[in-house]
Amino acid sequence: MTSIDTWSPWVAIIVAGGWLVPGYAGLGLSLYLTHRHLDAIKEALKNSRYIYLWGDSLGKRGLIWSLLEMSQIAGMILMPKLHIRHGKLDPVDFENFPPYLKRLLTIVTTMILTAVIWLAAISILLKFR
Repeated sequence: MTSIDTWSPWVAIIVAGGWLVPGYAGLGLSLYLTHRHLDAIKEALKNSRYIYLWGDSLGKRGLIWSLLEMSQIAGMILMPKLHIRHGKLDPVDFENFPPYLKRLLTIVTTMILTAVIWLAAISILLKFR
């Protein structure tokens, strides 16, 4: 295996810093969902316990909280069995959740996970160089 020190500088910069692109794009899309589609998400999940408890303050507590709330909602939609079992998600709401919103939440989660996995791989590669 070749060391990263022998790579071209531009290739090393792209490989080592490339995780920033899907990471920032995922965060940007998450903020877009918070500001543009939060009302539709709240309407689609109106019978769910999470929206019942936190619905009034969703999207009104600042930047970091908005990102955390969107990741919680994405987790509820992408892992429904766990959240239905815990009582946070209503099964009827999940069945009637709009497909375009589910697709957007899947894209956000995929982008963030891609950035995290890429960062982990780069850190392992740099540790064993």
